[in-house]
Formats: sequence, C-alpha cells, structure tokens
Amino acid sequence: MDLNNKIVAITGGARGLGLAMAQRLGRQGARLALLDINGDQLESAVATLAAEGIEARCYTLDITNEAQVEGAFDAIRRDFGALNVLVNNAGLLRDGLLIKAKEGKVSDKMSLSQFQSVIDVNLTGTFLCGREAAALMIESGSEGVIINISSLARSGNMGQTNYSASKAGVVAMTVSWAKELARFGIRTGAVAPGVIATDMTAAMKPEALERLEKMVPVGRLGQPDEVAHAVEFILANDYFSGRVVEVDGGIRL
Repeated sequence: MDLNNKIVAITGGARGLGLAMAQRLGRQGARLALLDINGDQLESAVATLAAEGIEARCYTLDITNEAQVEGAFDAIRRDFGALNVLVNNAGLLRDGLLIKAKEGKVSDKMSLSQFQSVIDVNLTGTFLCGREAAALMIESGSEGVIINISSLARSGNMGQTNYSASKAGVVAMTVSWAKELARFGIRTGAVAPGVIATDMTAAMKPEALERLEKMVPVGRLGQPDEVAHAVEFILANDYFSGRVVEVDGGIRL
C-alpha cells in the first residue's frame, strides 16, 4: 500500500507507540485520525504533527464503549469519507499474580475487575474498533489493512494472566479477520513488541532498567519507532496477511 493520501486511524494515538506510528506514517503522506481517551494529550499530539506538516484530526473516546466507538468511526467517515488503515494500538496493563500465598495461606487474589478491565480495553476495544473500521472500509470501497498490536507476552508471562490472555486473543482475531475480510480487499496483521522504551521504563530505577536491558540479546530496549517500522512493513507488503511480526531484540518469554 502506498500511504500517500491514505486515511490512517490509530487508537492510543496521543503518545508513545501510537504517536511514533503517526509520525512515521504521516511523513509518508498519510492523513491521520488519532483516537484516544485523553483529549488534552490528543490535541497536543495533533499540534506536534502539524508542526511537521502532517495532517491529523483527533477523536476522544473510550474504546470499551460501543456507542462511542461507533460514533468515532461515523465522525471519521464524515471528516475523511473513507478509511484505509486501522492500527489497534490502545492498551492497558494491570499486572498481578493470579494468587499470592505463603505457607499454605492465600493472602491475595487477582480481582475480577483487575482481570476484566484489561480484557475490556485490549481485547473488546480491539474487536469494536476493528469491526467498525472493517465496516467503513467495505462501505467506502477502500483498500484496507487492519493491524493489531499484540505483545511477546501473548505466549504467557508471570504476573500477566490478564494481559497475556488479551494479547493472545488479539492474535487469534487477526488470523480470523484475515480469512473473513480478504474477499473485501482487506488484509490484517499483528505486531508483537518485546520490551520497548516507554514512559514506564523511563520511570524505572537505573539498576532495574539495567537488569532488564541485559535480558535482551541485542543489549538494549526497543525504540517506539522500531515498532512503527514493523507497522510500516505490514502496510507496504501486499502479500502479508494474518501473521505476526515480533519486534523483541531476540528475547523469549
């Protein structure tokens, strides 16, 4: 797909990985629809992109709310008339052990709300946005690609029952959509990042960050633009569909 003048929607687009994707794709001429729950950060992101000469509009919503998702994609339809790309990037972490116990006595359990909140954002939100994006692509007759951001943790990771389950589900949906949507000219793909330099890692103690970096065979954390580069690859390769690109520096969980 040639991105020049293509309409690209990115959830969680206000900062971090989402903003890095917006910058990389916008520099190739994509017209951007950024979706996020934080309106102030969205406006700041749009201003940052505008300073680079990149066209972007912002849409504030909670991706777990069906009516808000439908409304946001209706607004994209009104503003742009079509949609070519959706990157389902918005996500939530609420890590914790399934059970905490010592000497045969349980002291704590992962609450249903802790589990469900991550499933709601990472899995249900991805489903809702993917469904509405596919509908808009089909009805506007647009060449389309839907990319879901998974994680290396999709294979299972200690302290991440909720997150791992959600990111495994995201990959399963990617494969299902590839099979269902191909007849409409829509491809799908997923990117599974490893440990990426974000606000969360920047706030870590230096010694903890050093230990984390040593776990990665290439010896450093990934950069947001390197994840964005993987998104760009999926968009550029018209024979890529229903598969996962791992961007992890060689680490294995």
